[in-house]
Amino acid sequence: MKEIKTGIIGCGHLGKMHIKNVLELEKSFNGVKLSGIFDIDQSATEILSSEFGIKAYSTLDSLLDNINTCFIVTPTTTHYEIASKTISRKIHTFIEKPLAETIEEAEALERLKPEGVIVQVGHIERFNPAILALKDFTIKPVFIETHRLSQFNPRGTDVSVIKDLMIHDIDIILNFVNSEIKDIQASGVGVLTDNIDIANARLAFENGCVANVTASRISLKKMRKMRIFQKNAYISIDFLNNVSEVFRLTESSDTNVFSMPVNFNGKEYKLVYDKPNIEMNNAMRIEEELFFRSILENKNPQVSLKEGKLALIIANEIITKIESNKHTGF
Repeated sequence: MKEIKTGIIGCGHLGKMHIKNVLELEKSFNGVKLSGIFDIDQSATEILSSEFGIKAYSTLDSLLDNINTCFIVTPTTTHYEIASKTISRKIHTFIEKPLAETIEEAEALERLKPEGVIVQVGHIERFNPAILALKDFTIKPVFIETHRLSQFNPRGTDVSVIKDLMIHDIDIILNFVNSEIKDIQASGVGVLTDNIDIANARLAFENGCVANVTASRISLKKMRKMRIFQKNAYISIDFLNNVSEVFRLTESSDTNVFSMPVNFNGKEYKLVYDKPNIEMNNAMRIEEELFFRSILENKNPQVSLKEGKLALIIANEIITKIESNKHTGF
């Protein structure tokens, strides 16, 4: 593909961010062109069209006729309807998380996808600087604890907190653990909306790892932390403040200056502290650039349709557990 003619579908908060980033990528990424935008709310489309000097399309089909790549940045309930059109037309498609509303919709998109069409799901935390800083560390969790807490914001409440916030941690946990889940326990309640606003889930994996995952969108302050415990190491990840810390037990010959000697069963070790260097980045721009590279190089995307579906499966199972607990009085 010589030219990536991109369209952005959805002109809300995230849509505007994608517009800004793609316009920046036009300057440094040969072949990328933002060809147009569309939103069912025509006034939103016209506002951003005027602000950024981009062509506004009055219908989705007219936009799709003029692009070969798109970003779907609309409410989750519309993802399947739109993505089924773009994928059927062999348009490379980036879909903001969650992939779809139901597993059936996700599976239908898998069946629709022709060979060679790139579909990437927007699990942006994969590209958080605190995660990328751990690329040189071996991560083999036996226990994971996460807290993703947010102040209330009406935006995103069309879905539960599991699909709105917890799904970020679900995706990262699945990527780290790389094992089948054998059991899920969960509880949660709706407080300010008719959906679930605060939830906790316990994920037990076939390889013995356990993850305790908490998400809330009714907190007084923000928190986005993950703690990973594994043999001879503890890893702390702060997504909000872009900080990762690693405490690890090594042989006494380790030369790291941030260490102290310890003795276990008559053998000398060192408890070493590492604070990996953080390279600050625009995580959304990174995932967009990787999406474009996947198209130009015809290679698998960083977060595939299959991975997006798996995160959705677990999120839906958590919701099902919570709903069933309501009926049983658990």
